[in-house]
Amino acid sequence: MPTAVLTDHERTAVQAYLRLLHTVRAAFDGPPDGAPPALVPPSVLAEAETALARAGLAGNEEGFFRMLGEWCPSAR
Repeated sequence: MPTAVLTDHERTAVQAYLRLLHTVRAAFDGPPDGAPPALVPPSVLAEAETALARAGLAGNEEGFFRMLGEWCPSAR
């Protein structure tokens, strides 16, 4: 399978999504005392939404996840 070369906007979208993914995982993994998970900061969600829109990926999940899988297979 050929490797895709991402545009700057696409790379930014993938990076923003990965930050969002790691933030959500951290929120659900902690705290160990049984307290409810912390909310994801609105700024993290806004960053991901803005980056996806700039890359033309808003509403194109299939294309985005294909790029994500090619660029960062461990994020699948």
